[in-house]
Amino acid sequence: MIRIPITGIGVIAPGPIASVERFDTSGLSAHTAALVNDFKPKDYIAPMKMRRMNALSRLAMAAAKLAIEDCGAVPGSNTGVAIGTAFGPVQTSVDYLREYVEKGAALAPPQLFAESVANAPGSHIAIEWGLRGFNVTFTQRESSALAAAMYACSQLAKGAVDAALIGGVDEVNEMLFSVLDRIGALDDDQRNGMVVGEGSAMLVAGAGTRAPYAYLSGFGIARDTTATISDWGTGHASVVTAMRAAIDDAELTLGDIGAVYISANGSPRGDALEARALEMLFGANVPHLVKTKSMFGEYAAGGALQLVEAIRGAALRRHVLVNSISAGGGIVCAVISR
Repeated sequence: MIRIPITGIGVIAPGPIASVERFDTSGLSAHTAALVNDFKPKDYIAPMKMRRMNALSRLAMAAAKLAIEDCGAVPGSNTGVAIGTAFGPVQTSVDYLREYVEKGAALAPPQLFAESVANAPGSHIAIEWGLRGFNVTFTQRESSALAAAMYACSQLAKGAVDAALIGGVDEVNEMLFSVLDRIGALDDDQRNGMVVGEGSAMLVAGAGTRAPYAYLSGFGIARDTTATISDWGTGHASVVTAMRAAIDDAELTLGDIGAVYISANGSPRGDALEARALEMLFGANVPHLVKTKSMFGEYAAGGALQLVEAIRGAALRRHVLVNSISAGGGIVCAVISR
């Protein structure tokens, strides 16, 4: 049992799922998303620094600032940063390539290129607070934020760093939305797909002056080899393996789990896969199930927000299990304990 304390939480959450007004969806099948519509980055970031950041970096920086303020102390230099993002700064990449094609390499803005990489938010966070520990960014689709948490906790457990900032961030833009719509991944009012969401949630782990909210106490991973590159498979046993591994890692029994924060996001194959795995593992004693993605949407921001809700829920349930099952076959599960 590793029991990594979570002492700070920062969230920039989307509003309710609603019709998309940011861009035109009239030619698409899906028309709703969970968007951050009232975010004012100048409330969190100095103007000169903000100018050098894209939307993704601004969301993550704001959430990190809130988490550090919440923990009551700025982490020391021996602090790591682990962030998950499903797709990274897609809009910045689009903007840079447009400038490159129209103006040529010599005139394409270099700042856009610097912000087009997925690890830009983590780099800004480390620079802002002088954090010299590990700095990693995970892009494992739906499981990105939980994979980041697993890595950070492994480094904390072996003493590689004194503290860590852990979280997820994603943005919704026209290209991402339209591609997901075209491959049939999004809900088109027939309850046959996911609702995409954006935002950021960050945690401070292993440092702070306040009493911990809860502890990350176990992780399990597996791969469903029956999954395709863009869809879920039928490898129920693989999901069971990951859930059981997380519970064993926390040195708990099935009966200790008071709730499961499920991966379910509205995708028929993914939801069916998880439901069957829960039945296989728990039998007739499936714990209370909590579905967060119907409020926050899917992808790394949703994964990090799912983690935050599970941390809050551990105060009532003592031990909770968090599932994250990715299209493509990646599975990460975690146990959070009070």
